[in-house]
Amino acid sequence: MAASARSDLPQGTLDLLVLKVVALEPLHGYAIGQRLEQVSRGVIQVNQGTLYPALHRLEKRGLLEAEWRPSDTGRSAKVYRLTRRGRASLADERESWQRLTEAIGRILDATKGGAQ
Repeated sequence: MAASARSDLPQGTLDLLVLKVVALEPLHGYAIGQRLEQVSRGVIQVNQGTLYPALHRLEKRGLLEAEWRPSDTGRSAKVYRLTRRGRASLADERESWQRLTEAIGRILDATKGGAQ
């Protein structure tokens, strides 16, 4: 995919997306990145240098918990799951994000001479 077809994430969006993906099922870091890319049809591609600091930050805030488990390759992988606090944060952030995107949509759809 050409770099121009990719999209940079607005500040703070990665945390929301990671929480959503992990809410669906516990995953290890690489799988989280792959799932984001898969669901977004390649638009969202997060490199390890961005993803792993986000995972550690979310774990430190108590929104994710992690444990080492054997992976499909036989090696151990740190698997992340959402905490109760993470679920509450996800719900709050999702609501806030939806309000913001609706407001931006109204602005982008506004016709000359005023709001619709």
